[in-house]
Amino acid sequence: MTQDNDNQVGPKSESSSKEVELPNLFAESPPPENGDPVEKQRSEPSALRKMIASHFIEYASYVIKDRAIPHINDGLKPVQRRILHSLREMDDGKFHKVANVVGNTMKYHPHGDASIFNALVHIANKEYFIDKQGNFGNIFTGDPASAARYIECRLNPLAKAVLFNKEITDFSDSYDGRNLEPVTLPAKVPVLLMQGTEGIAVGMSTRILPHNFCELLKAQIAILRKQPYQIYPDFLQSCIMDVSDYQDGNGKIRLRAKIETHDQKTLIIREVPATTTTELLMNSIEDAVNKGKLKVASLNDYTAETVEIEISLPRGVYADQTVKALYAYTDCEVSVSTNCLLIMDERPVVMNVREVLEYNTGKLVQDLERELVIELGKLNELFHAKTLTQIFIENRIYKRIENCKTYELVKEEVHTGLKPFKSQLNRKVTDDDIERLLQIPIRRISQFDIDKNKKDLEDICAQIEEIEDQLSNVKKYAIAYLKKLLKEYGKNYPRRTVIENIETVNVREIALSNIKVGWDRSGGYLGTAVKGSETFSCTEYDKIVVLNSDGTFKVVPVQEKLYIGSVFAVMKSDKEQIYCMIYRDKKSRLSYSKRFRINTFVLDRDYRATPPGCKVEKLYDRYGIVVKCEFAPAKYQRTDYCELDFEAVPVRGSAAKGFRISNKKITKFLQIKRGTELRPGSEQSNERHETD
Repeated sequence: MTQDNDNQVGPKSESSSKEVELPNLFAESPPPENGDPVEKQRSEPSALRKMIASHFIEYASYVIKDRAIPHINDGLKPVQRRILHSLREMDDGKFHKVANVVGNTMKYHPHGDASIFNALVHIANKEYFIDKQGNFGNIFTGDPASAARYIECRLNPLAKAVLFNKEITDFSDSYDGRNLEPVTLPAKVPVLLMQGTEGIAVGMSTRILPHNFCELLKAQIAILRKQPYQIYPDFLQSCIMDVSDYQDGNGKIRLRAKIETHDQKTLIIREVPATTTTELLMNSIEDAVNKGKLKVASLNDYTAETVEIEISLPRGVYADQTVKALYAYTDCEVSVSTNCLLIMDERPVVMNVREVLEYNTGKLVQDLERELVIELGKLNELFHAKTLTQIFIENRIYKRIENCKTYELVKEEVHTGLKPFKSQLNRKVTDDDIERLLQIPIRRISQFDIDKNKKDLEDICAQIEEIEDQLSNVKKYAIAYLKKLLKEYGKNYPRRTVIENIETVNVREIALSNIKVGWDRSGGYLGTAVKGSETFSCTEYDKIVVLNSDGTFKVVPVQEKLYIGSVFAVMKSDKEQIYCMIYRDKKSRLSYSKRFRINTFVLDRDYRATPPGCKVEKLYDRYGIVVKCEFAPAKYQRTDYCELDFEAVPVRGSAAKGFRISNKKITKFLQIKRGTELRPGSEQSNERHETD
């Protein structure tokens, strides 16, 4: 796009975009260095290889430029452009059968009616440029449109106002050479960002999200005024959106369904993420239920014009926890990655949303300037024609040709008669002008109203002056044009998607403890398929600590069946849990106490919680434990027991040595204070099983 420096808006393609190169999959291999004739023959490119390479590049270029990737100028893929051009060609203000529109578009699109029909329905459901009548499908449920012979469509006023102008449109031959089709439409709004698009080509793909019409036009005004602006996607499906990683169209967003809570036992989904449907959403919920990730009593879809999915909860399950599970395990929350790839200057280019919008704003200024120049030319021609007619009739120049015998003498005589009035004209009189004057009928000459003609000339001069003023400040004129569009059409496109900061759901915190793990003491097996005398519940994310009597332990994942042998205790791993242990040194017979956490480990690796040569006597996972330690009888012994308050024992690492309880031998440990299962701030206990 070229324009004067004073009016230049938007980035230059050389500095603001990144061209995408196709890989050369058919590069010729270098000749062998050893001069082997067989290898040399193999390395030389064959005719077939050359043909495949040539045809592949042609095919890839065709798919990229003429099928899958939109053009930056009008934001349309070729099939979409051909549909809109065909609708404009057929436009008479009435609705047309979609089947007729598809048939007319096939003059321009060589890929069959199915692709045309699907693209037309897609454009119509964007609700920007096509009025629709009949069943065009449901974007909420994913239901398809009715057959093309049953539904109707037409261009809406916005499309007619901003997409078409033959005088500034470049045309090329259609695929069969029988018709002309536009290279790109002279769109005066950023269609690419309004509608958004997705496309997959050879070795590349694009995904550009839709944005709000009003916000885009206001951002363009800010660009022209050199003011700061910010734009974010907007979807017809509404929903909740987090844009913290959007990165101007080359990052990602997170979308959430809107879920209402009724009496803690019923949930109503009112809005679904834009990239899914109610059917897919319900399938994801059913899949999560089947996998045991959440519990649901019933699931019903009442969606029609608006989304309404009702979820009833079973006994013991409440809405607050279920909402988090829906966001964590189902399509109630989705992440959408974006990639702003488009065609510019006949090449695929990666840009960001700001660069696209600034480019489109610059093109808007250029197109408006071209339209003004064309309109100014028309007004100057009209002024010349009306002035010439008035001079011809008012000064009775037509009388001079009465005695002329040839057409050449007639033209010469008219030229001679007009010479004294050249100063009143804005250009030189041509033979075509003389031809038009000679075609004026006598009736019009006799009824010519000089006063009315002068008034028309004054109006034309006023219009010329206005356009010249607009041309002197095209940016100001462009701002006024955008404001006019906002005033006329902005009310039809309110923002629907709510922008919020979405807090990530910690799946470990909300996971259901619905996995039953059995421990067979006699057989020494542990797992979900083990039917032991002792069982405990785990989540899919839990790990299990297996502690042996000699103080060694390891952490293992939940498995179907695992042989662990004869062990002292089995417990769920909790990195915040503090364990209280009493162990005895076999050599000295002295007892030690320690408190520790198991917060760093590698699965299935052996660790020690006691020094070698020790035996674990007691293990507690409660808080505030007090144990009575009875001494072995001895002569002159003043007391036969001591109390061990574990809250007074410092917390150390799992491999650290414990603290000596007493210098006396202890024969019995009696828990005299049960303590509490909950640590400060905790909501549930850590299940533990140990041998007697």
